[in-house]
Amino acid sequence: MAKKKTLPLAYKPVGFVLGWSSGWLAGLAFQKTWKVIRHEDDAPDALDRDRGWGEILLAAAVQGAIFAVVRSAVDRAGAKAIERSTGTWPAGDKQGRD
Repeated sequence: MAKKKTLPLAYKPVGFVLGWSSGWLAGLAFQKTWKVIRHEDDAPDALDRDRGWGEILLAAAVQGAIFAVVRSAVDRAGAKAIERSTGTWPAGDKQGRD
């Protein structure tokens, strides 16, 4: 039983690395996706004066979707790897992030 109480704390550094890497991976995926969608190297920023509402909101929606999918996939893969190697699910009793 002690293993279940200590694993979520031990998983924190692993979760941090997975979170950082998923953000990096999602950023790359978004850049490539935006290039395919709009044939541009840079996505519009909300404060870009020369871009319209539709283009800015489209970029934000695509970016948000990609980040959510990549983060969930990386988190799930990390949790499954921890479970396979230790026999314990890393989320503890909370059953989720925050």
